Amino acid sequence: MTDSESGRPELVGASKAGLPDAPRLADDALRDAGIDPDRLAITYLGEPESEARAVAFPWAARLGLGFVLWTTLYLLKQFDVELPGWAQAFSALVIGLIILQGTCGALITASERLAARLEWDHYVAGTMTEILSTLPELVVIAFLIPISPLTAFVVALVTIYNNALVFSIYSFFLPKDRYGKYLMPKPITGAGTQILVAGAAIGLILGLVMMVMSFSVHPKNSFAPRDLLAVGLLMLTIFVVYIYKMLRDYAKEEGQVSDALELSDKQIERRRGLVYKRVHESSWALIGGYLLIGIIGAVIGGEQVAEFAQIAIRDLQLNHLVAALVLAGFAGMSEYVILWQSHRKGEFGIALANSFGGITQVMFMVLPFTLIAIACYQGWINPDHPELPLTFSFTNLLLLLFLFPMLFVLVELLEENHTMDLLDTIIMVAIFLLLIVLLLNYGVHG
Repeated sequence: MTDSESGRPELVGASKAGLPDAPRLADDALRDAGIDPDRLAITYLGEPESEARAVAFPWAARLGLGFVLWTTLYLLKQFDVELPGWAQAFSALVIGLIILQGTCGALITASERLAARLEWDHYVAGTMTEILSTLPELVVIAFLIPISPLTAFVVALVTIYNNALVFSIYSFFLPKDRYGKYLMPKPITGAGTQILVAGAAIGLILGLVMMVMSFSVHPKNSFAPRDLLAVGLLMLTIFVVYIYKMLRDYAKEEGQVSDALELSDKQIERRRGLVYKRVHESSWALIGGYLLIGIIGAVIGGEQVAEFAQIAIRDLQLNHLVAALVLAGFAGMSEYVILWQSHRKGEFGIALANSFGGITQVMFMVLPFTLIAIACYQGWINPDHPELPLTFSFTNLLLLLFLFPMLFVLVELLEENHTMDLLDTIIMVAIFLLLIVLLLNYGVHG
């Protein structure tokens, strides 16, 4: 938007609203309309223009390395070369994680280029990209369930705590203003805090019900398939409404920006086009190829991680809780890589949104998927699995009950629309460490 387009005098500098070449007066116009330009920014998808290419080298290199290592391990098995149990478990975990890292890059690239072809708004494109990036996690869970449903359940829950901790620590290191604050994007302080409240409430309700049944004469002491299905479908419904509300709020805000700045249709189209200025134009065949590579990589990587769990639990006699903690520690690595890359490029809003999405998506998409998958496996495939049904054990009680203090404290700390200070971060770390200490000291024996 220049002075020839807007009729306003052009001043040096760009608006904080994410509009290049905009006059600084644009910020005043936005504030007059009740929009805070400090909390408004366009999401730029893809790599910087200087690095844009048909194939992104970093994730492609990781994926290629993973496939080479997987092929090598496969050939060793074909020639009856036996590795020690610990070496098999370690190599399967490393290979699986490398492949899953590359897979996540392929899926994100496919979703970005698909969004560019379909000319989606940046808020739709960003949301769809985040959702698609969880596919590897869902595949890992699907492979884990036949081996150890309890491990899959614990991995999904512990990953929520890990991501909450990452969000808390990362937000502390964000650049602050003169008041020592970094204002949170509205989707986090709006619909985001609402869904955190919902997650805290669901965890508390389930934990209390399990506790009452465990310490009373009630005969029920485990989850039936219909219980898991009901809870999983309820949580997925909340997630769908959350996505709808977030997209609606984004669209409403975009409309307010256009009205406040009196943008023409051409300027609105240009603002939308800025989202994809870093995205390499791709054919439908190339986009489909990325998706196919991502799906194949997710299957191979998920199978390798499941093989690690099988060797560790069945052959090395590693406790399922310890195995789950190890897997959960690596489960969110793809999100952490995206966070670091975005932060390195100065795209703090994108990094913050990804770290927060790691909490909400695992809580309301990965966890309900896990519950529904376990219900289907228990009800129709293998009801006689030794770990089924999931009992109201100390570990399961603790993991569900601790969701309330963890998420509730997070909501309270975000109440003033700013990121964590030192005390906030220490509180979150202390809650997380308390949970881990209790699990390792008492849950392992259960």
